[in-house]
Amino acid sequence: MTRSLTNPLPSQTEPRALDLATLVGAAGWARLPAAVHRRFGVGHGAATYAGRMELRCSPVGRVHALLSRLFGSPLSGVSSNAVPTSVRVFDDGRGGMVWERRFHTAGDRAPHVVRSTKQLGADGGLLERTDGGLSMALDVFEERGALVFESRRFTLILGRLRLSVPSLLTPGTCRVTHTDLGDGLFRFDLDMVHPLWGHTFHQSGVFADPAADPAVTRGAQ
Repeated sequence: MTRSLTNPLPSQTEPRALDLATLVGAAGWARLPAAVHRRFGVGHGAATYAGRMELRCSPVGRVHALLSRLFGSPLSGVSSNAVPTSVRVFDDGRGGMVWERRFHTAGDRAPHVVRSTKQLGADGGLLERTDGGLSMALDVFEERGALVFESRRFTLILGRLRLSVPSLLTPGTCRVTHTDLGDGLFRFDLDMVHPLWGHTFHQSGVFADPAADPAVTRGAQ
């Protein structure tokens, strides 16, 4: 007797999980510290990281930050030191991971919230998409023991509409580096460099991993 299949195959119904280890490649992933594997591995779970950031924005960057308000304000136009920042990471339920950053800048009643989702694109590559629809196709790789994300192109996604954004109209190439510092701490660096206007944004800060010793976590705040 032939048994009929009552359940569809997993590949037909389940979203593809974000597997950065595969995108980085076996050799590069092996060179990354175990703490980075835990923070970025498949199924790493929700976490909140606390730290302080240095924020820098050029005059051209401030123009882009103002324009980005049309798309959920994914860019901060603030230049300030030691900005209390929290980063909440959680599964979006569709295979992607949400990174929600809260900048508590002086004088603001509420924090500036920047939220984006890292997910697999239609081509199988890495895509980071903001709530407002602005997205970046990313290369992800290991470099000198750090995990690096670097933008290749920008796209505006509005429903089913996909609009390619010319590079000259963007804030520039975005490069994010995650460097493990040991003792439960890591450094986050973001730089955006425009082909004509140079550095438009720079963000850098040290964060504590909640999986570390509580004394280490308090020291980063």
